[in-house]
Amino acid sequence: MKRKPFFRALQNYVTFFLLVAFVVTCCMLLFISTLADSMGLVFDKDNIADAAKLTFGNVLLISFGAATIDYTRRKLMIDRPVKQIMDALDQVMQGDFTVRIPPVKEFAGETGFHAIIDAINKMTAELQGTETLRTDFIANVSHELKTPLAVMGNYATMLRQPGLSEEDRIAYAKAISQSSRRLAALITNILKLNKLENQQIFPKPQEFDLGEQLCESILAFEDVWEKKNLEIETDIAEDVRIQSDPELLNLVWNNLVSNAVKFTPDGGTIGVSLQADEKHVMVSVSDTGCGIGPETGKHIFEKFYQGDTSHAAQGNGLGLALVKRVVDILQGEISVQSTPGQGSTFTVRIRRNG
Repeated sequence: MKRKPFFRALQNYVTFFLLVAFVVTCCMLLFISTLADSMGLVFDKDNIADAAKLTFGNVLLISFGAATIDYTRRKLMIDRPVKQIMDALDQVMQGDFTVRIPPVKEFAGETGFHAIIDAINKMTAELQGTETLRTDFIANVSHELKTPLAVMGNYATMLRQPGLSEEDRIAYAKAISQSSRRLAALITNILKLNKLENQQIFPKPQEFDLGEQLCESILAFEDVWEKKNLEIETDIAEDVRIQSDPELLNLVWNNLVSNAVKFTPDGGTIGVSLQADEKHVMVSVSDTGCGIGPETGKHIFEKFYQGDTSHAAQGNGLGLALVKRVVDILQGEISVQSTPGQGSTFTVRIRRNG
């Protein structure tokens, strides 16, 4: 392997030597012939021999200079960038996505390596971001799965205690049942979010009454808001028919209403409104709950983020991430206005003919 560069350099030198020798010989013959014809000069053997030796030396020197320039050009403009690219790709294959290739020098700009290096740097940046999200997601999933499993294991152990009263037995069994439902909901939401993020679920548009769907979503939580004595205020425009995916939108309304019910204290108020124009519909879900602070508002659509840890047992931090993903798939917009201690309003804007 070490002898290859030497033979390649020798081959390049021989090529340049033959090329220069041919060009110089032709030029000298043409020059001598022109002088002989025009000026009647006669060259003897000694003059021709001296000129041939001098010409041969010049050919050797010119060939060496050309080969050296070509070797330097290849090293700087081709070999070095190629080596940098190959080294970077080797690191990527080994799982290191932090590698970045430095830009080549300006004199190598015409080689086309600038575009290749920029593309590789963008690729590694995207891979690094994806790897970070994947690692964080796995860590969060592992943590979220451990919590309900630990609760179920602890209460199952307590149920085996001798002489347990009927009241305690029912309480422990209820805790196990709640944890199992939370675990099932977590797994369901993870699967839904995974499908949505990988575009395995595509919108299936059909025409339906959006106001009717919103009313059904509110009534689905009737037992909960009646138990908390919540007041429901609605301002839903009638006969608003849209062309969109009802299953995906139902996921949005259920999560927003569920959050409003969960974060609104007893005796509070929940509001749902629907406004429409020729091209868009706007749905707002408001509550008089604890509200969202500015710092929390920056992260509420992130997976597993829960700003209010006092309600952590009632959710898994995936609801709003699902909502955001669905709204993005439907090419809509979602915004939130909130004041800590006064409540929040989530507003979703989507096209009528999606």
